[in-house]
Amino acid sequence: MPLILGHRGASAVAPENTLAAFSRAILDGAEGIEFDVRLSRDGVPMVIHDASLKRTASIDSLVRDLTSRQLQEIDVGSWYTGPPFEGRSPATSYAGEKLPTLAEVFQLFNSNRGWLYVEMKSDADEGAELAASVVKCIHESDLANRVVVESFDLPAIAQVKRIDEGIRTAALFEPKLSRPISTIRRLNMVDLARQAAADEIALHYTLAGSRVVKKAREYGLETVVWTVDDPQWIGRACSLGIKGLISNDPATMVRHRMLLGTS
Repeated sequence: MPLILGHRGASAVAPENTLAAFSRAILDGAEGIEFDVRLSRDGVPMVIHDASLKRTASIDSLVRDLTSRQLQEIDVGSWYTGPPFEGRSPATSYAGEKLPTLAEVFQLFNSNRGWLYVEMKSDADEGAELAASVVKCIHESDLANRVVVESFDLPAIAQVKRIDEGIRTAALFEPKLSRPISTIRRLNMVDLARQAAADEIALHYTLAGSRVVKKAREYGLETVVWTVDDPQWIGRACSLGIKGLISNDPATMVRHRMLLGTS
């Protein structure tokens, strides 16, 4: 059976990339989480997807323009308008939830055995700096055997391996919006992942065909698929030998996995 990993935590029922969303994913039975990190102005890895704070904090500033101290004071929960929490309205459920650092997420996971898929989001030429900062955080934690560092920036993945070849990495791939990706180009993704010395390949669900998963396995690469909220993917993952499914709604995916396992 595939692992179920919460996409930015349990982001269907809690504000994405917050400690609340990560805790909820584990509570809902996920085996781990996938989340994003960017560098603050003072070089601290902060947990946030967008380069700007506009969408999740209603602040017209870039993450890289603020210090980690300033970022940690920002409310990234009040924007959330999903399902209510503990009887409260969505507008007030997560008010006051702060933007966490990568170190704080690692600290949270000291109390469980969950996997952490850390996606590096680098701007311009800061990939090497971000890679070094993420590796430093990993070394300062006791979670190295549960962390997978991933990125679309394959040179940054290679840099992680140059710093510490023992850290597990995954090469991320998504389809181009302008045109469908050919079978040949899909197979080439495996070659690109190998060139970056990645241990895994993380594919958008539209790219996760049997041929590419098989080729990855032949070269010793495990496959994870994102972002999957359709429970039918559980059976497909079993048949293809996919390691994990990254989902916004881990509770639903875990529930259907249990049903499939008992059928």
